[in-house]
Amino acid sequence: MSNDTNQRPLRFLHIGDLHITEAGLQNHLDLRRIVDEVNANVSGGIDFVILPGDNADDGTPEQFRIVHDEMSRLTAPWHAIPGDHDFKPKSLDNFYAGLKARRLPYVTEISGCRCIFLDVVSCGSGGPDFRLGASRLIWLREQLDAARRDRKVAAVFMHTYPADLRGEAEELTTLFDDSTVALVDMGHTHYNELANDGRTIYAATRSTGQIEEGDVGFSFAAIDRGIVSWRFKTLKSPWPFVMITAPADRRLVTQPDSPDQILGASCEVRASAWGAVAIAKALFKVDDDDWRLMQGGDGGLFTASATVPDRSFRLSVRVTDHRGGQDTDTIEVARSRTPLIRKPTGSDAGSIGAWPERHLFGTQLGPNRNGRKW
Repeated sequence: MSNDTNQRPLRFLHIGDLHITEAGLQNHLDLRRIVDEVNANVSGGIDFVILPGDNADDGTPEQFRIVHDEMSRLTAPWHAIPGDHDFKPKSLDNFYAGLKARRLPYVTEISGCRCIFLDVVSCGSGGPDFRLGASRLIWLREQLDAARRDRKVAAVFMHTYPADLRGEAEELTTLFDDSTVALVDMGHTHYNELANDGRTIYAATRSTGQIEEGDVGFSFAAIDRGIVSWRFKTLKSPWPFVMITAPADRRLVTQPDSPDQILGASCEVRASAWGAVAIAKALFKVDDDDWRLMQGGDGGLFTASATVPDRSFRLSVRVTDHRGGQDTDTIEVARSRTPLIRKPTGSDAGSIGAWPERHLFGTQLGPNRNGRKW
């Protein structure tokens, strides 16, 4: 299923689980710097910022106040969903009052995509007892049915993998598999991970407050005519920043029969770039061919028509800003029409594994797998 060809992609930025405890600690300072960087480099080129839960480590009013004080400085819209740590008081009253968050669940259409925001904690007993509850499952089914009828791509924002929902995992996974959900965006794992079950991409972003792998940062994600892209940026890396949004990387192809995901002799290359300094030039190349000019720039969006070989190839996009700053993104594009083996488990069973250039290490260093028990 495709968005309208003239539709801008859905683009959002994900700040991983904060686990805020006290003001002035490193995770608080990192959040402050992330907000500053988003305001300076990004805010006009994304649809929103998402906080994926475990915002306040103990769910206290003071911890939520710290989070809200920083997030309220954002010039971009933002959404917050709860995690199990936010529910430590056995209530989400502090979450809603402290973050001034919209009541969950809710759905909103952004850039032609149905964005569905879920609470998977408050129907459980606390801790990792994740549940939606019967009435919310009915509501979610209605929303997904409506998106399919309207031929709209959907994105779901929830704290954890569907497979973690007690007694509901199979039903929820089937719902997603029968729907137009292109992406499920999550926190909880504490590590970067992408999983592809043949229909839907599951994306988890590294924690900001409890990190066991790599450097602190944030992720960019996009849905461009049904194609999902994702790239992580560390705080210590410079701007500008670019991400190819089409065609699909071979690891993220979910609908091999879709004209937007399988290429002919030519394809449209699309990319998004961000930075405080305007982009002077955007170029692309196939494998080791010469760099060629891309068009556009409005809202950080660049496009080009490319003639591509009848085989798998590497596609690179490089942007240069007016001060000479550069960034390059590279993906691997498949030409095969071999049907994907669909394994709708709603879990990390379809993990694409390590992709170091994307800060995906495949080590699963977090409390749910191979890391510390925070």
